[in-house]
Amino acid sequence: MLLKHRHSVRGVLLLCASTAIVVAAWTTARTVGAPDQQAANEFYDSHFHLTNYVQQGPDVHQFLQIMGTRVGRSTLFGIPLQQEWSYPNSGDFAPTYYLQSDAPLYYYSFTDAYIASQFRSLSSEEQARFDPMITGFNPADMYAVDHIRRVLKLFPGVFTGIGEFTIHKEFVSAKTAGGPASLLDPALDRILDFASEAGLVVLIHNDIDIPFAKPQEEPVYLSAMKALLRRHPNASIIWAHTGLGRVVHPSQTSAGTAQRTSRHMEIVEGMLTDPTLRHLNFDISWDEVAKYAIATPESIDRTVAVLNRFPDRVLFGTDNVAPVGPEPYFAVFDLWTPVWRRLAPETSLKVRKANFERIFDEGRRRVREWDRMHLK
Repeated sequence: MLLKHRHSVRGVLLLCASTAIVVAAWTTARTVGAPDQQAANEFYDSHFHLTNYVQQGPDVHQFLQIMGTRVGRSTLFGIPLQQEWSYPNSGDFAPTYYLQSDAPLYYYSFTDAYIASQFRSLSSEEQARFDPMITGFNPADMYAVDHIRRVLKLFPGVFTGIGEFTIHKEFVSAKTAGGPASLLDPALDRILDFASEAGLVVLIHNDIDIPFAKPQEEPVYLSAMKALLRRHPNASIIWAHTGLGRVVHPSQTSAGTAQRTSRHMEIVEGMLTDPTLRHLNFDISWDEVAKYAIATPESIDRTVAVLNRFPDRVLFGTDNVAPVGPEPYFAVFDLWTPVWRRLAPETSLKVRKANFERIFDEGRRRVREWDRMHLK
């Protein structure tokens, strides 16, 4: 099913490949220029986790092989939270995901050093394809900004932004040791103030609503999120997943999927037309987001219309976590095929690549300038 929209030699080889040798052979063939150029440099990934909730995953060289020629550039970050393996809770079963245990999650700051070491192991040409992000901080800690500043000074020339970090997230917030973060916390304001100063791109996960919300006029966290954004007009902010989550569905005004999607898109459109939120962008990462966009012909129509209207404000990302190979990694991109086919060519290019390039190139430039000013 994952490859049903790929009718090319590349798709057949991937489907039949059983060893890394075959994948490597395919990658080489694409590099030297196979006839189907559409599969070459198809997108940039604005949302990618190299490691999972127990800090495991492929190394960056293996990920480069997975990217092949289909992905030109990618963000690079881990997950800032570690799932505790509590023997009294799960016995010999070792959880690797936050839904697999009742034990708490705790902040794992070493993830930033690991990501930096992975990035530094690359050649300069390979490094140009990645934008590492700082994630190993507690956004409810007034000292969090000191951690971010310390990481920049310890690893100059490496990081472009901060995130993905989480404020409100369904079951994650309640499981986090020390208590949940808040959009109202001055610790978060300190973080975004520094991001504005240093030019760091901000990738923030904040559910727009509570889990399993009943139909209502406004999602629970929307007003507080807007207020936070307006307090930091000089920060470059990407709202991950347009505020949706695994159990945080589009806002409902009726029972139909198309109507739910329509209501959520109305909220997104309202923010994109708000002149006080010009610094806000959205990413459409995660298969949980894709499933709403492509659920019905009506939802596809609405998604295409919004993207064509605001081509400069949306970035594609996979939100893939520690992928084991090309097939699971590219699955999210392929889910969007009904939308890619309908978008205006200029819009498609911007959402898939150009917006990433503009936002993250500017982030790189500004953070490197901050490096030069503060690391003399």
